[in-house]
Amino acid sequence: MANKAPVYKRALLKISGEALAGGKKNGFDFSVVRRVCEAIKTCVDHGVEIGLVVGAGNFWRGVKDGEGKIERSRADYMGMMATVINCIALSDMLEQLGVPSRIQTALSISAVSEPYDRQKADSHLKKGRVVLFGCGTGHPYFSTDTAAVLRAAEVGADIILLAKNVDGVYTADPKLDPDAKKLDSISYSYVLDRQLNAMDLTATSLAMENNIPVLLFALSDPENIVRAVTGENIGTRVG
Repeated sequence: MANKAPVYKRALLKISGEALAGGKKNGFDFSVVRRVCEAIKTCVDHGVEIGLVVGAGNFWRGVKDGEGKIERSRADYMGMMATVINCIALSDMLEQLGVPSRIQTALSISAVSEPYDRQKADSHLKKGRVVLFGCGTGHPYFSTDTAAVLRAAEVGADIILLAKNVDGVYTADPKLDPDAKKLDSISYSYVLDRQLNAMDLTATSLAMENNIPVLLFALSDPENIVRAVTGENIGTRVG
């Protein structure tokens, strides 16, 4: 970022839990966790206020892992709790790198986090602290993508950075169609009309209603976080 200034003042970064596992598929690849946190530090050092929502796919994926053996709401609550494990790991690494952080959770877990409070979150962000939002929305049946859009709307984020295992939205599945092309920019309606899996439809609708742009990109290279906040042409922009 030495030669480029950030183009966003406040960003909500959503990281998939699977990405934190790296090639291990489960748990943590701490080299990945560190690289992600180093990229976040670079952004914070250049004045970007970062809120962070993290998924739980490296530990538990609610209804999918429940396999119908666990009641849906309980399976989703298990996923919410798993996001807190990821928040603690990321918060610890950020603190090791000298980046102050706070964890706020939608469910009360007073030993390791503050309860979610929009005004406190806003104050933390203004003071240069990374705020990690855990437990999704606090309600079953809602994804962490939806939680990311909700928190972005509440804290007035300029952009939602959706860091996943894919590098953007394509005209077709690139694994099946060699002629599939990555789209640089699409509308919310395009995602909704075609029911694309860039993010879930509830999250897309909420982003559209609040006019918050979403940039979807791959976390395989954590430096993409820095590229995103400096306005480089990466991934696919939805808006």
